[in-house]
Formats: sequence, C-alpha cells, structure tokens
Amino acid sequence: MQQKHIEKYCKLTPDSSKIIENLFNSFHVSARAYSRILKVARTIADMNNLEKITASHIIEAVQYRKFIDGKIV
Repeated sequence: MQQKHIEKYCKLTPDSSKIIENLFNSFHVSARAYSRILKVARTIADMNNLEKITASHIIEAVQYRKFIDGKIV
C-alpha cells in the first residue's frame, strides 16, 4: 500500500487519531512505523467489517510492534 492509498483508505475516528498522535509524541514513532501501524490497523478494521479505524484497532496493531529503548520499531 502506497502513501496515497494509506491517505485514502486508512480513515481514523477522532479517538484513534488522538492515540496515534500520543504514540507519535511519546514513543518517537518513525514515519515508517507509523505507516505500518496504520496498515495493520486497516487490516484489523477490515476483518471487523468497519470502514474507519477505531482506537481498539490502533491499540491492537501497536501490540504487534517491538519496543526497543522506549521506541516503537
């Protein structure tokens, strides 16, 4: 999925936007990790037949990431 597809298909609810913003600021998430989190969250939302990515989808997607030295990689 390219950036233009992420922008088109990875629509966030207000709560999920806040969680992503907090992750980005608190854990210094790279742009690459951010993109991957959104892609996994999109897949989880698809499995639940939902058009928008919710906070629970973001949280679940982050759980699949590694934490190294206080950063999500």
